[in-house]
Amino acid sequence: MNSNFIDYVKVYCQAGDGGDGAVAWRREKYVDRGGPDGGDGGRGGNIYVIANPQRWTLLHLKYTKFVKAPHGQPGKNKRKTGKSGKDVFLEVPLGTVVKDAESGQILGELLYPQQKLLVAKGGRGGRGNWHFRSPTNQAPDFAEKGEKGEKRTIILELKLLADVGLVGFPNAGKSTLLSRLTRARPKIAPYPFTTLTPNLGIVELSDYRSFVMADIPGIIEGAHLGKGLGLRFLRHIERNAVLLFLIPIDTPDIQKTYQVLLNELQAYEPSLLQKPRMLAITKSDLADEDYKKRLRPFLPSDIPHLFISSITGENLETLKEQLWQMVQKQKQRMPLYK
Repeated sequence: MNSNFIDYVKVYCQAGDGGDGAVAWRREKYVDRGGPDGGDGGRGGNIYVIANPQRWTLLHLKYTKFVKAPHGQPGKNKRKTGKSGKDVFLEVPLGTVVKDAESGQILGELLYPQQKLLVAKGGRGGRGNWHFRSPTNQAPDFAEKGEKGEKRTIILELKLLADVGLVGFPNAGKSTLLSRLTRARPKIAPYPFTTLTPNLGIVELSDYRSFVMADIPGIIEGAHLGKGLGLRFLRHIERNAVLLFLIPIDTPDIQKTYQVLLNELQAYEPSLLQKPRMLAITKSDLADEDYKKRLRPFLPSDIPHLFISSITGENLETLKEQLWQMVQKQKQRMPLYK
């Protein structure tokens, strides 16, 4: 497993406590009995999660088990407010979901650059004794204590933001296709689970057009139950705008294989079936035109299909254009691909 790709971390967050209010008295040479003069305590530091588009994994937080924000400083004399605790920011990639570890509640999703989410609020600073003066108590000798900062354990779960997600069994040709259409260089070999972590690449077209393609580790039957690489990577498909199913032309029953893949997605998350889909019959250089013609009636009839070859380049330009059109149409309907 590539240890550089981390998509799940748990972090205990402790916001800063507010500073105590001050008990102080006005002391000036020509002011007799100056009265209460204590300032307020500073606010405790908050803890935020912030989206950084330059990050693509949670690796930098892998060993961050505990995050603590500074406390606010106590109030001072002359009604001076204590210094607030410095806020702490946890940088995460776009597409990160933040959950409360205890309740499982989703606190928010980071989908835009520099988007912030408050996960632990710093305590309010206590009021100084100046606030408590009154006609009946002109010399209060007490002040408020600062409030405690929030404590919470959060789960950060990355779901890749990509326009097109590649779906298929191991060795369906996903990594090879990604390497041909983009500058990504995923590991390619003739054995199961060559791809152990998601790979992203940018597909470039004419007129400065482009879209992002994601190679998801191969699905096997029972993946929604955790078999193979299972649930860990199925969640990355949730953010894709379009799903491109890849099935080799030498597969004995393409229709049945497609249905198995579809069943796994449906069992994991039924809403995935609402996404636009396309079928690419890979390794088509292994068959002649006559075989392709005879195969067409046995292909799924509810989605468009295309015979492609990453070796010869057959229909790769056509594939790029069709995917581009599908992505643009989906963006108009659902900008965040939820």
